[in-house]
Amino acid sequence: MSLKDEWDRLDSETRRWLLENPACLVLPPAMSAKVSKDAQGDLARDPHGQLVLSRDDRDFIREKAEAAGTIIRVPTMEYRFFDTAALPVIRTASFGMRAAASPDEAR
Repeated sequence: MSLKDEWDRLDSETRRWLLENPACLVLPPAMSAKVSKDAQGDLARDPHGQLVLSRDDRDFIREKAEAAGTIIRVPTMEYRFFDTAALPVIRTASFGMRAAASPDEAR
């Protein structure tokens, strides 16, 4: 049984939680109990009783979350590294030597 087949049977709180957590591989115990209670078929569980989401289930939740607008996509071409220092701007000094300017001078 897949989550896609059970989606309409889930209560709105459970669906909202799934849409807000689309990267979840294994549902927490409380959420697993809610989904199992509403489901008609057997869903795969791990040894701890938690529901294990299949690749199809995760793809389905991601599609639903994208349609609902709960996933914020970061542009793929822009990378920001917060742990690196600003690079100094190299400018040519008056005697042909190079001098490094501070990042504040470069602005």
